[in-house]
Amino acid sequence: MQEYKFPEKKDWKQILTRPTANIDEIEQKVIPILEEVKKSGDEAIRKFALQFDNILLNDFQVSQAEIDAAEAKLTEELKSSIKIAVQNIGRFHEAQKSSPEIIETMPGVECWRKSVGIEKVGIYIPGGTAPLFSTVLMLAIPAKIAGCKEIVLCSPSNHPAILYSAKLVGVDKIYRVGGAQAIAAMAYGTETVPQVYKIFGPGNQFVTAAKQLVSKEGTAIDMPAGPSEVAVLADDSAKPAFVAADLLSQAEHGVDSQVILVSTSEKLISDVKKEVALQLESLPRREMASKSLENSKAIFVSTIDDGVDLLNEYAAEHLILCVENAEEVGERIINAGSIFLGYYTPESCGDYASGTNHTLPTNGFAKAYSGVSVDSFVKKITFQKISREGLKKLGPHVSTMAEAESLQAHSNAVKVRLTQD
Repeated sequence: MQEYKFPEKKDWKQILTRPTANIDEIEQKVIPILEEVKKSGDEAIRKFALQFDNILLNDFQVSQAEIDAAEAKLTEELKSSIKIAVQNIGRFHEAQKSSPEIIETMPGVECWRKSVGIEKVGIYIPGGTAPLFSTVLMLAIPAKIAGCKEIVLCSPSNHPAILYSAKLVGVDKIYRVGGAQAIAAMAYGTETVPQVYKIFGPGNQFVTAAKQLVSKEGTAIDMPAGPSEVAVLADDSAKPAFVAADLLSQAEHGVDSQVILVSTSEKLISDVKKEVALQLESLPRREMASKSLENSKAIFVSTIDDGVDLLNEYAAEHLILCVENAEEVGERIINAGSIFLGYYTPESCGDYASGTNHTLPTNGFAKAYSGVSVDSFVKKITFQKISREGLKKLGPHVSTMAEAESLQAHSNAVKVRLTQD
């Protein structure tokens, strides 16, 4: 973990650089995959499964029998925990629904907005080194609440917890397809995989590039994405063991993950580094976490104010505030995907079961993007209803404005109604 002491503001951008890959090079490898899936459909899916994963796929839709059998392969303890997560995530996201409110902008002129679920959505769950069944919950639950009619899941993993979770939350169809070719299948549709209108979910750099490329062709995506990250702001009151555990919980995601520690205490930084080394030894994924820590930073700042300013510049995916008056400090954070307040709020609770969504903007996109919510799965359609009396009041203003823009037909659309019954 690299250390910085009282860095000047002009150096923040360089210090806070993420370990990202060259997206242009990756896109050049992904484009042929997308084009072939668009052209050859299922045949291309089978070709790339054999080429990249050494798997011969015949029928790659997961059968109902396989889905039903998954439950028996899980412990009762795990199933119980998943159900608690479903309950909490559902409760938090259900509260995000809103009913249309009719606004009378002037007498006889009514306007309102209605949320309509995106009809067909796709969820991608990577195979990788960890079976991310929690992401199935985070995406399918708000999709159901939003009223999406068809939820399609693609994953190269057949882990029973993924299949069980998908069944529990109402995923309609599951396909054993991974990589950029899975994104292409959902974006364009194949003989087997239905086309969807918006794609959600994490993945490696090739999946990320594929999502960004299909978004240029009209398929919506949840958000731009990069490697996962966490930042911790800590003062003298923080427990080094807690902070170290939080940093490692993110570092074990992958070698390109990044963790940032910002502190007003040089002693705390030193103690946290010792704890990291100690806790790292007992982790099964210590080699991966060690690589991630090479991309990570410990930054000593003189005041909490400086720490807040620096972290607003970083715009972390996850931000943990292990400081006195954490809620007060949290109100001053304007750029973050999700904020964890206080000493007993580990980021891992948000990852799994507290109720908030763990699909969050990374790579600084938290400056402009929100995490996934029910809103991510709906489009909002506006309505207006104008009575004849309302048009008499509003119409002349519309005609004046239309004619000022040299759009006479717009003006006529009002005048013809006011001059004829």
